[in-house]
Amino acid sequence: MTNPKVVDVRARQQPLRDRYKVAPAEAVITDRARTIKGVETDPFHGTVMPGSQDYGVVWPFGIHRAVGGDHDGPNPGDLLCAALATCLDSTIRIIANRLAITLVSLEVDVTADVDVRGTLVMDRTVPVGFQTMRCHVTIQAAEGTDPGLVEKLLAAAEYSCVNLQTLRSGVAVELGVTSN
Repeated sequence: MTNPKVVDVRARQQPLRDRYKVAPAEAVITDRARTIKGVETDPFHGTVMPGSQDYGVVWPFGIHRAVGGDHDGPNPGDLLCAALATCLDSTIRIIANRLAITLVSLEVDVTADVDVRGTLVMDRTVPVGFQTMRCHVTIQAAEGTDPGLVEKLLAAAEYSCVNLQTLRSGVAVELGVTSN
């Protein structure tokens, strides 16, 4: 295994922080994902292209067997869990870099529970959506790292993780439809 490229997060972020102080509107970004080629597949499979640019990445997805799918690919709930796991993981690593903490290992495991009777409209008292989500972080800092500094790292990451805070506080979602 090759050594990862050493990146100085502070050096990369400081010019941005300085710019956003004088031009706060530039700090507002828009992320995106869109499904593509959905009608060419059966209703239990599709593809999604993540990103606001064409990264050349397309992810296949499937639907969970609990709602009739084949359960042969990541389902939308898996993708939501993956979005939270990747956001929290990268936030921890970025802040660790800024705090000069060397991480030996890091794993973020996200699970979510849903009662699918809601989405299947079997019982209107059952909500549609995940009822609980859990994040578990397994982290090991380099030997000799102050445990208090690791606690500070994790508190800062919890505060700064965009997807975690969005899920916790909720967000208004507009739905627009174009029909031809």
